[in-house]
Amino acid sequence: MEATTTATLRIGVLGVGRIGRMHADLIDRQVAGATVAGVYDANADAARAAPAAAYDSVDELLNDVDAVAICSTTETHADLIVAAARAGKAIFCEKPISLDLAEVDRALAAVDEAGVPFQIGFNRRFDPAHAAVREAVVRGDVGEPQLLRISSRDPEPPPMAYVRGSGGIFLDMTIHDFDMARFVTGSEVVEVFARGAVNVDPEFGDAGDVDTALVTLVHSSGCLTAIDNSRQAVYGFDQRVEVFGSRGMAASENPYAHSTVVRTAGGTRTAPLPHFFLERYVPSYVREWDAFVDAVRNGTPPPVSGVDARAPLVIGLAAWQSLREGGVVRLP
Repeated sequence: MEATTTATLRIGVLGVGRIGRMHADLIDRQVAGATVAGVYDANADAARAAPAAAYDSVDELLNDVDAVAICSTTETHADLIVAAARAGKAIFCEKPISLDLAEVDRALAAVDEAGVPFQIGFNRRFDPAHAAVREAVVRGDVGEPQLLRISSRDPEPPPMAYVRGSGGIFLDMTIHDFDMARFVTGSEVVEVFARGAVNVDPEFGDAGDVDTALVTLVHSSGCLTAIDNSRQAVYGFDQRVEVFGSRGMAASENPYAHSTVVRTAGGTRTAPLPHFFLERYVPSYVREWDAFVDAVRNGTPPPVSGVDARAPLVIGLAAWQSLREGGVVRLP
């Protein structure tokens, strides 16, 4: 990959809904060496409200930028990746590329053919606490990983209209945990076993989804991963990772809203957990952009690749198959 020679990486944001607007704000305010050069959104009003020039078409925007951030709805990602790759632009794409594996492969083939940098947006890899767990594994602090436990619980369910188009809990929510399992252990998944229930809202069942899930993964290394998910943790945003190995363990705990502790005769009180993903993960979004910009400017491969985009989707599809069929699904 060739380095980008411009002093400042000019990034075009495709899709400026909630997540796209967040990325645009972070790039402009907190990411050194990058700027938002323009935006495009099928909703012209949303594009005009964004903090950058609004373009009338994707092609016009591609002519004026060095890289794109694809933050539009999932069903548009593959076509936009293909267009950006053919235009020779570096690509950052929010997860997932698609809910259809064939579409993922089509998009990644275009990236490979064009030889452009590509990074998928699994931001939790860049969370300082989760990343430190991975670093403990790499350094050998915990020895050979034997067990991995991941808890991922949201404070409240998403809107049901979103749920119906999301691909369900395994492709929308647990997909982050499937990525973390590969990231922390450094080992691919070869078996998937999933169970689910509707414990929060019967509308999830009406939508063909579940709101509570347990997934067991077997890695090629022999490590076992256990993942638990809930769409409603009434106490806040709960995201924890623990790896246990032959020499010890490492874990990431939840941060509190602030560090004050109150101790009285009645007991000890601490602050609540964050109640929104941006309260928890803004530093990780900034760090993932820093990594992408550095890779593009230096001509090195971005740290979260097309392989990393594809593998969690394969695991998620296997989890749905396991839940529906009631058995273990083995991956090639």
